Amino acid sequence: MPFSHPRVLPFRPAARLEGGEHGSSAAGGSDPVSVGRRVRHHRRRQGLTLADLATKVSLSGSALSLIENGRREARVSVLGEIARALGVEPAELLSGGPPTRRSSLEVRWEHAQRAPGFETLGIPAVRVGAGLPDDALEALVGLYETVVGLQQQRAATPEFARLANAELRALMREADNYFPEIEARAAELVRAVGHTRGPVTREAVHRIARHVGFEIRTVPDVPTSTRTVTDLSNRRVYLPSRGGHDPRAAALQALGHVVLGHRPPRDYAEFLAQRVEINYFAAAVLVPESSVVPELQRARQERDIAVEDLRDAYGVSYETAAHRFCNLATEHLGLRVHFMRTSRDGVIYKAYENDGVRFPMDASGAIEGARVCRSWTARVVFGRPVGEVYHQYTDTGRGTYWCTAVAEPTSAGPFSVSVGVPFDQVRWMRGRDTRERRVSGCPDPGCCTRPPAELARAWDGQVWPSARAHSHLLAVMPPGVFPGVDDTEVLRFVAGHATSADDHVAQ
Repeated sequence: MPFSHPRVLPFRPAARLEGGEHGSSAAGGSDPVSVGRRVRHHRRRQGLTLADLATKVSLSGSALSLIENGRREARVSVLGEIARALGVEPAELLSGGPPTRRSSLEVRWEHAQRAPGFETLGIPAVRVGAGLPDDALEALVGLYETVVGLQQQRAATPEFARLANAELRALMREADNYFPEIEARAAELVRAVGHTRGPVTREAVHRIARHVGFEIRTVPDVPTSTRTVTDLSNRRVYLPSRGGHDPRAAALQALGHVVLGHRPPRDYAEFLAQRVEINYFAAAVLVPESSVVPELQRARQERDIAVEDLRDAYGVSYETAAHRFCNLATEHLGLRVHFMRTSRDGVIYKAYENDGVRFPMDASGAIEGARVCRSWTARVVFGRPVGEVYHQYTDTGRGTYWCTAVAEPTSAGPFSVSVGVPFDQVRWMRGRDTRERRVSGCPDPGCCTRPPAELARAWDGQVWPSARAHSHLLAVMPPGVFPGVDDTEVLRFVAGHATSADDHVAQ
């Protein structure tokens, strides 16, 4: 039967992700910075000091200061007391624009400094106090908005795709990257074909395909713009005989669209959500939850969790093992984790986190295509032999993280796959005794993105590099239903094979 919830990762606007736990807070969605500026405006108009108003409403001066600076969201009851003390209606604090031009500038600058990617612009943080002239504040706001405007203009074409990636990642974080409905569907199929232990074989995958009414065929001429092609009319999944990917995973991903009840994606956001779902489904079949969770729990008890053990025990790639660990780590082991797939030059292709690590990002909050710090495990591992498991501690501005990583060759060049946990959870991991340790100052440009001053002066204006474009990370939904696919080539392929007697069933 088709999956009853075709969009396990429904695409939602970012605004719907920001409610958090503040449903009972004062603003009910109002901006705490703007609310705080209105409180400050009315307090000063009444001639009250911070201490005066704090006494009237039974708050500490520091607590009231946090509210006025927008760093604490006051509850409705507290704002009601503040409004009575100031002789205004609560609605005057909750709604409307900033009360003065100065307040408007302060709100805009405060939002700017809290925006994702602000630190990467190289603009120093500036505290807005009474001594900062209005014209200086206006210049700061104007500078920031001009710089961001230019960035957005340069990113106009890929903007939607990058936002879709960022919002999908937020949904995955919200669910701790664990989706029980997909787990249940995968487990049902594994049981249906009688697989009980050990790696899932190709024959087991063929039995799964037959169970859902499909046949898997291997042919030499699968279009190069695709990994697989599914003929829904004749109930066939075509795999390429040229190899390159695990045929089990490729077949399961193709079947995942059918099992999960997908429809042709309406936009790039839905395309991304479906891709995450089929990858999850394939991994859940190849590394079944029912067998791997007890193994992970025993490894946790023995303080010997290792991603490479999943790779070896289930005959999957290191990347699949890393994904599967991240699916299950929070739900079943209580571990917060992060994951990255990174090219040799440090560009992020995939990433996930729920452990507070700060990925590099641009002003829009997107991380795909951003470059990780040279001190991070994901890049240091490229200095090690290919396939060697490398462990490292990295001290960052948000704390210390332990990571394990492997660099592997691919047709597109070497990539690293890294998995990490915060320092307070490393006691469960194999490799925690490593003495490898580095310090990362990113996103401060002075850490590793800005050249040393002497070197920059010596070569100022003398070098013009030609950048390698990671266009597949930035492309928006092109004409046709499926991004990057040559529709004509695919349809000719399917039509040709629909009546061919030369296809052979994969073994």
